[in-house]
This record gives sequence, C-alpha cells and structure tokens, in this order.
Amino acid sequence: MEFDLAFIWAGIIAFAVLTYVVLDGFDLGVGILFPFAHTKKDRDTMMNSVAPIWDGNETWLVLGGGGLFAVFPLAYAVVMSALYMPIILMLLALVFRGVAFEYRWRTERWKKVWDIAFFGGSTVAALCQGIALGALVQGIAVTDRHYSGGWWDWLTPFSMLTGIAVVIGYALLGATWIMMKTDGAVHHRMRDLAKPLAIATLVFIALVSVWTPFQNPIYFERWFTMPGMLITLPVPLFMAFAVYKLFHGIANGRDVAPFLASMALFVISFIGIGISFYPMMVPPSLTIWDVAAPDSSLKFALVGTVVLVPLILGYTAYAYWVFRGKLDPEAGYH
Repeated sequence: MEFDLAFIWAGIIAFAVLTYVVLDGFDLGVGILFPFAHTKKDRDTMMNSVAPIWDGNETWLVLGGGGLFAVFPLAYAVVMSALYMPIILMLLALVFRGVAFEYRWRTERWKKVWDIAFFGGSTVAALCQGIALGALVQGIAVTDRHYSGGWWDWLTPFSMLTGIAVVIGYALLGATWIMMKTDGAVHHRMRDLAKPLAIATLVFIALVSVWTPFQNPIYFERWFTMPGMLITLPVPLFMAFAVYKLFHGIANGRDVAPFLASMALFVISFIGIGISFYPMMVPPSLTIWDVAAPDSSLKFALVGTVVLVPLILGYTAYAYWVFRGKLDPEAGYH
C-alpha cells in the first residue's frame, strides 16, 4: 500500500496547530483577562491555574512550526516572508509573557509591571495569531514559487477582524478554564464574564464566517454549491450543538461543560477552515504537494514524529491528570 506522505504530514501539522490553539488558547486567555480580576489574590490564583502546564502547551507551537520548516519548506519560506511582522511580534509577546510568569513571583515592587507584561504579551500574541490566520485565509501572493506581495499585505480589515476574534475567543476559553479550576470570588467573576464573552465570540465567528467565502471563489463554491454543501452542512450543525452546551452550562452553574464547549467552538471553526483550504497549503496557489519536501525527507521525519507525538501526548495528559481538580488558592505552585 502506497501512503501519500505529503497528505499525512499535512494532517500532522494541522493536528499540532489545532492542539496548540485549544491548549495554549486558554492560558493566553487567562492573561487577557488579568486586568478584570479584582484583587491581587485573584490574579495570583488565575496565574497559578495555568502555571504547571503553560510551557508544555507551547510545545505544540514548536512542533507545528518546526514540522512546517522540515517537511513543507516552500510553505514555510513563503508564509514567513509574507507574515514576518505578525509572527515576530507574536514570538516577542510570548517571550515577555513567559518572563512575566517567572519574575512576577520574585518581586513586589515591580509586580504591576510584570502584570502588564503578562496581560500585554498574552493579548498581543493572540492578536498576532488571529491576524496571521486572516492574512493566510485572504491569500498570499506567490510568483515563481516566491512571495511577491508587499510588506503590509497582511494588514487588512479582514485580518484585523480575525485578530480581534481570536483575542475574544481566547478570553472565553480563559474564563471557562478559570471557572472549571477555581472557587470563590474569582470563579464568580469569570462566570459573570463568560456569557458576554460567549456572545461576542459567536458574533465574531459569524462575521468571519460570512466574510471568508468572499476572500476566494473556491471558498464560496465549497460552502454554497453542490456537492460541497453535503460536506460542509454538518459544520454549522455541530456548531449549534456546541453553542447550546456552552450557554446551558453557564446558565446552570456547570464547571466543566462550558470549557469543553468553548474548546469545541475552536475545533469546529478549525475544521471549517480546513474544509475551505483543502488541498491548498498556501492559498490561493500552492497545494500540499506543491510545497512538500522530497519523499525521502518526509519518510525520515515521519519516523521520529511517530515516536515523538505519542510521548508529547503522554506527558501532556499526565500533567493535566496530576494537576486535575480545583486549585487551592492558599497552596499554589509558586
């Protein structure tokens, strides 16, 4: 049996990116919500809720970016050339955020500065991820296998809309995570914020969903003509179910259901983007097979990945299992 290695690797990269979005999304969301905490103790509790697992979550970003470089080098070169500014800003924001995790607990005098760094780094990173996504969806100009667009092509009303949408969506993930992990004042504060954040997230999902098909005729055909509609029809149905579970869980004081439903919104949205993209890796002109490395390279990298990914999944699951349940505000991890 002959395996399509490029297709397999596209699935691995997509899985890594999706896992990063849903896992690192909620801890970026915690940072985005930092200014909404009423007291220093509440902010300590919020940060402690993600302290044991935040750096492990970012492993998936390394896997996605490193995998793209190794197995789809042309896509990596074109995307980096087109999105250099938002990607560099995202990485710098993640650095500030990571430093704030460590330094905030070591000082009282500069604690407010590191609070701002944690909030600012989380918000800028989320915004840049959304902008990069929007720029990719709207298409990247390629001529003779090289980026042929301008320096500011990534900055458009559509990419700004997707950037803000990701910030709001991550904030929803953060709020529902804190609801699941805490009790007391901070839990009730995040529950108060969860419903308006959920409404805002759905509004932005609707706006992006309506605007996306007009970015490329292929997207429009995929979603609004037969037989493509037969494939895309389940997406809004699953989305409606996730929305119901989200609001039902918030209204009935559930802790776990709103978080899982919020993650489902991201997973379903990601699947929708994948349906629009396939088989393109860099819309509108480069397919998965256009940008793939030689089969020998794909086979070599796949051997290590088959071992590495289960290990990452294993220690990630173990970390979440060890730190399961509600957080004791008096104990913490720092």
